[in-house]
Amino acid sequence: MTECPIISSIQKVILYETKARYYIVGSNSTETRFRVLKIDRTESKELVIHDEKVEYNKQEVRNLLTMIKSGNLTKESKKTDSSLIKTVSAFGIAGFVRFLEGYYIILITKRRKVALIGPHVIYKIEDTTMMYIPNDTVRQAHHEESKYVKMFQSVDMSDNFYFSYSYDLTHRLQYNMTSSIPADVSGQTRAGTLYGVRTKPVEKYIWNSYLLQKLQDAVHPDWLLFLIHGFVDQKNINVYGKSIYLTLIARRSNKFAGTRFLKRGANCDGHVANEVETEQIVIDSSVTFLEKTKVTSFVQMRGSIPIYWSQDVTKMVPKPPIMLDQSEPYAGAAGLHFNQMLTRYGSPIIILNLVKRRERRRHESILTDEFKSTVTYLNQFLPPEHRVRYIGFDMAHNSKSKTKNVLVRLSQIAKKCVKQTGFFVHMPRTVSKEFWEAPEYKGIQGQKTERGCRQTGVVRTNCVDCLDRTNTAQFAIGRCALGYQLFTLGVVSSPDLAFDTDCLKMLEHLYEAHGDTIALQYGGSQLVHRIEGYRKIAPWTSHSKDIMHTLSRYYSNTFSDLEKQTATNIFLGVFSPGEGKANLWELPTDFYLHNRDVRAVLEYLRYSCSQWWDVPVYRALPLPYEEEKKKAECTVVPMTTREECLDCYDDYYRSNEFTSLHELFSFTMSHSVRDYKPKASKGTDSPFTLRVLAETKDANSQETNPNISGKASTSSQTSTGSSESDSKSSNVDGTSVDESTDNQDSQTKFKRMVQTSKKQFAVVSEDYGPDLHKYSLNHKDNWMYERYACINDACQRPSSKEDKGGVTQGRIIENLMFSKSVFKLGSIYGVEPPPVNRQDQDVYNHFVSVGSHGPKEPSKKDLQVYTKYLHKFH
Repeated sequence: MTECPIISSIQKVILYETKARYYIVGSNSTETRFRVLKIDRTESKELVIHDEKVEYNKQEVRNLLTMIKSGNLTKESKKTDSSLIKTVSAFGIAGFVRFLEGYYIILITKRRKVALIGPHVIYKIEDTTMMYIPNDTVRQAHHEESKYVKMFQSVDMSDNFYFSYSYDLTHRLQYNMTSSIPADVSGQTRAGTLYGVRTKPVEKYIWNSYLLQKLQDAVHPDWLLFLIHGFVDQKNINVYGKSIYLTLIARRSNKFAGTRFLKRGANCDGHVANEVETEQIVIDSSVTFLEKTKVTSFVQMRGSIPIYWSQDVTKMVPKPPIMLDQSEPYAGAAGLHFNQMLTRYGSPIIILNLVKRRERRRHESILTDEFKSTVTYLNQFLPPEHRVRYIGFDMAHNSKSKTKNVLVRLSQIAKKCVKQTGFFVHMPRTVSKEFWEAPEYKGIQGQKTERGCRQTGVVRTNCVDCLDRTNTAQFAIGRCALGYQLFTLGVVSSPDLAFDTDCLKMLEHLYEAHGDTIALQYGGSQLVHRIEGYRKIAPWTSHSKDIMHTLSRYYSNTFSDLEKQTATNIFLGVFSPGEGKANLWELPTDFYLHNRDVRAVLEYLRYSCSQWWDVPVYRALPLPYEEEKKKAECTVVPMTTREECLDCYDDYYRSNEFTSLHELFSFTMSHSVRDYKPKASKGTDSPFTLRVLAETKDANSQETNPNISGKASTSSQTSTGSSESDSKSSNVDGTSVDESTDNQDSQTKFKRMVQTSKKQFAVVSEDYGPDLHKYSLNHKDNWMYERYACINDACQRPSSKEDKGGVTQGRIIENLMFSKSVFKLGSIYGVEPPPVNRQDQDVYNHFVSVGSHGPKEPSKKDLQVYTKYLHKFH
């Protein structure tokens, strides 16, 4: 018994035009199956669509078009050959829309591959066209029509809209791989029986659901193309020739959608502003089909705090005051919101609240107190194992501290959250019990299955805007999840992934692009505070970029957000123009459009102030009720043979087409070795190798920071606004980066020696394990560290003959390694090894082996320096 998603048979569309009708001919990619749609052009304000729901072959379609052309011949059309005009070619119908005149049809004319989920291709819309349907003889002009058309078209459909012909993007991978066949049917079928499955998409994530309203009940399902809005990107983690695809999919909710200051909190239906579901998928792509390869995914989400709150945008200030609009003693909006989350994700729901808690003047802390009290109230009516779990972390306060590392604390929180929710795992074969008994999986929850594991629950991250801080926190959670995903796939020996590796750079770039995209959609600018800023490794140029992004966001919020909000309301059908109704721009507010129960149109009735959850949802916990009811909602079609609509192999490989290797998406996809491995690196191609920072410049080519703020600056300022008074900053890998811009001749040679020796000294750092960024080193400690770096650099230079003083390089190494200063190294940097322990012996052996490679005679000056340092250490 095999389940296969039904592939849409309409992947190419050609629109033919006559005076009375539009004929839309749709075909599959191989042009062997055709369907025809007829649209009446004689109706001025109604949409009349006729679909015979008959499938044609190529010859039958040609005959049909020839018959239509001959039936529309007139004396004038014979001269101009205009009885049947081929107007436009496209890749699908995005929908139909009407304002005050007739209907328009929206066609997707350009597309681009952006990701592969097994054999399923995800496309990004590159261009669309909008055509008026009624002909000129019946058109009734309206003077306000052009305003609505311009407003609708201001929503750029070529910007971050995605679709697929065979994969349901509105659902998670876990849902799509859950069985759809009812138990009573599966027990009666024979082995090898094929079933075609068509899932029911989630309306919340279909951004063209309003445009498809007139189409859904009138045509064959293959005509329907569901679009999501958000972000999709994919990268290839190449592990010694084995391709691991890392995919990030962000789905924006179309409920209570809008711009930053105009959409805050929640509405009466429990939908929150800026709600985005982010799915991180890791697949072993050495096998194409999902059922026969190793697949993992992890889902998290972000969204505004689910209470009634807003900010006064009439005041021209960067941070308008926060106001609580309604007092809800029974947490109605929050209850509806968390009920929706339990339905989709199951339990536990983990809230990671990054809003400030300590403020001189209460601003963000107002939301923190209200949110905590709301969660406390709702948790009274759930058993302990299913309660909403609240974690508060004042990220802004911690990022300003010089002694606290925000990413370290976020990593600890992330590990705790990932263990509580688990992650989705699908294996090609049955998983034994010993698989989950590995010490690395200790504490991992979720529902274990015979083929892997199902994620139960979700991490919900928020700050005030759900942009900058939230994106960094989601990156930390994604980093922890990626470690477990790669460990499950068997490509790493530990789920702990280090920074400054090619793999983590790829993940960081994915989340940076993900955050920039969502910030532009909701806030009007790219991210202001970035991941590298919170790591405190941002270059000096980031400060000026942050200023520009802040100004861009402020300008957008002040002057263009209202236009974007009205355009979004028109595009999503929140407001429908009509004769006798006020125009959208004449309304004083859109509050009543997004909160319809205020006008006594109650869709959700709360019969109880304590039972805020639905009974079927509660009974399904900890599993998501959405997956439990899948078998009742999906359309399952039994197939006797593997028909073309189920042949994912042919749809993916396109064996009938000539394809160049360099044009394949899997070849042009961003690659860890080709695009992320440092060109100067001569080491391993492994994406998990720690790359020593190569950004340290030679003293002769150092750049001084420009005077941005009007004050002289010698230290790099990060986007978090914190400043460092020291001339040195410590990176995560424990190496010290000199940021001083003093170019005096007396220090130039010494700096060059220190900077060029850091790569060699990384070996000593790995043996002893000192994390220098954890300690506030005094002057003596810094001096000691630099001297060891210099001596290590000197030892890398070979020498064979003894100098005039009778001292060889091997002798210097020998004396150095047996000196007491070697054993001081451990006590200075936090480790106290006993005399001549194994670590010291390893370091000694390393130095001796390095110093014995083809030595040559050192210069007199070098010898004096070595002898001087040797006497100092003795």
